[in-house]
This record gives sequence, C-alpha cells and structure tokens, in this order.
Amino acid sequence: MIIGVPREVKKDEYRVAITPAGVRELTSAGHIVHVEQGAGEGSSIPDGEYGATGAKIVSEADEVWAGADMVLKVKEPVGEEYHRLGLHPEQVLFTYLHLAASRDCTDALVRAGNVAIAYETVRLPDGSLPLLTPMSEVAGRMAPIVAAQHIMRPAGGRGTLVCGVPGVESAKIVILGAGVAGMAAATLAVGLHARVFILDKNLERLRQVDHHFRGSLETVASSAHAVEQQCLDADIVIGAVLVVGARAPKLVSDDLVGRMRAGSVLVDISIDQGGCFESSRPTTHSDPTFRVHESLFYCVANMPGAVPHSSTYALANATLPYTLELANRGWQEAVRRDPPLAEGVNVVHGKVTIEPVAEAHDLPYTPLAEAMSH
Repeated sequence: MIIGVPREVKKDEYRVAITPAGVRELTSAGHIVHVEQGAGEGSSIPDGEYGATGAKIVSEADEVWAGADMVLKVKEPVGEEYHRLGLHPEQVLFTYLHLAASRDCTDALVRAGNVAIAYETVRLPDGSLPLLTPMSEVAGRMAPIVAAQHIMRPAGGRGTLVCGVPGVESAKIVILGAGVAGMAAATLAVGLHARVFILDKNLERLRQVDHHFRGSLETVASSAHAVEQQCLDADIVIGAVLVVGARAPKLVSDDLVGRMRAGSVLVDISIDQGGCFESSRPTTHSDPTFRVHESLFYCVANMPGAVPHSSTYALANATLPYTLELANRGWQEAVRRDPPLAEGVNVVHGKVTIEPVAEAHDLPYTPLAEAMSH
C-alpha cells in the first residue's frame, strides 16, 4: 500500500501525522510512504529524518494525495484541500474529522466518495477513545497554562496570579467534565496551586476523581444550577465535555457569562465538537481570544498544535498500530476484525455511517455493514 502524509495547511497547525519511527515500521512491513516536503518542519522533524527511515519525499501536495491508497493527516481537510479528496476514488483518509461540527467538510467527503476514518470516534469496549486520548491529555494540560497567561492584565484578564501568594487567595478554576481532558486540566490546575472545582454528571467518576486527587480539589455533581453557581465567582472556566461523534452540549450561556467576574477567562477544549459555551467559535493560535461581555474566551480549535513536537509523537504513538492494521489488511478486512476501528468509520462511498454526524446535519444515516455490502 502507498501511504501519503501531506503537510498540514490548517492555520497555525504544525503537527504531522507520522514520525520517522512510524515510517520505518510501515516500510519494514512492505509499504511505501510518501511524505510531502516540509511536512515535519513544524514539529522539528526535518525531511532527512524521514528519508533515512525509508520515506520518499514528494514536493507537491497534489502528488501526495493522488498517489496514495491511504492518506494520513492530523486535522480535517480544509477548503483548499477539498478538491484533493476526489483525486483517488478508493482512497482511505485517516485523521481527526470532527464532522458533527462541520457541514462543509462532511459534504466534501460525501461528494468525494472515498472512505473517511476519524481518530476521535475509534472506541474501545470500555468506552475509552485511544486516538483522542493523547491529544485530550495535551489540550487538558495546556488549558490551565493558557488560562493563567490570559488572566494576566496585559492579555486582557482580571490580573490574577493563578497560584496566589501568601496572604492572597489563588484563582478559582472550574472544570466542566471529568473525562481525559478534564482530568489532565485538573492535574495542572492543582499543580499550579489553584482552587479547583471539577463537575461531572457521573457520580462514580467523581468518586474516582476524589480518590485520585486525595482531597486537593472539590468534586461537584453537575447540573444547570451547579454550573451556574460554580461559574459565577470563577476566575477561570475550562470546558472539557465530550459526546462521542456528536456536537458538544452548551453548558454556559451568554447570560451566565454576563454575570461572571469581569476579566474571567473561559477556555473551551470542546471547540472541535462545536464548543460547550454558547458564544464559542473557533479561534487560532495567532488570534486566540475574543470578548463575550466582560470575559475572555479562548477557543483555539487545535490547541495541541502549539506544542507540535510533543503532540506529534504522542499522536503517532497511538495511531501507528491502527495505521499498520489498515495498511496490512486493507480497510474492509481491518474494520471487520477490529470493532473499535470500525467505530471510527464516518463516511463510506458517499454514505454517512456514524449516526451522530447524520443527525447533526440532517443527513441520511447508513449502518456501516450496509455501506460495506455495496
């Protein structure tokens, strides 16, 4: 199989979908890897390192796409890439897609007629998301750091030192969601000596969180009332909620934001799935924030892209076994043998095969088995 790895073109995206070690694994298994020239530069991986492990360096993106049986990416295709989706009609695209939050990308994939497999919906029997987890960990750990920066007065915040000083209280950080990203955010927030409150609907999960942190944060059963009460006097709110494959629920209304502390900072890790604050809209690393009432919203849609060297290796460590499976067996046999991987299949030959995406865009839903039978 020929695997193509194009350079990411989404604004401020510096990650790359494979490492030189991954190239060696694929080429050792008999596959051919084409890496677009400069694809790894943003992650501090020069072309020479890919070449040394067996990759062919290709100068043009169109050539990478047209020649590949499978394209590996980090982020969903953007408008300037849509024409490339149809260059190879039987091609497999393996990347983060977040289709419930993007009708344009969904329509482009449906029109292209190939197979789109999303990292973020590959799901193990215990409900965990092995290909989303590493980036959720990165984004979660980044969230208190970027919030601490933006709550400083020069960045437009209220001028609070997150960790406090003797005689002055530390910042109150409220985390919505106790999943992977929420726990990662809590780890950093506790490490910054903030006053941390984490909300989740799952009481058993809150018991686990309480045990894990040994009383160094507060757990709160989530409800509309609890979210309001905790946010009103928060310095920082971190949204870390996820409904697999679907749009994120809106938990913080503009009305509530209008009653929060002036200069508070809200970080929406859920923005890839539409965001969990009413006025959330995607931003970029070069222009990361905007104001809602007197609060500052940080809604960067590719937070891990700011630390691409770490993120690329964390992501590639997780995706490589699935990439090898797809390459060695072909996508149909791979998903028949691996039910978690089958859950990652979002679009097949013009049919949407994941129900939350079909519902989000009022499109017909086709079960995967039916789509594969045609």
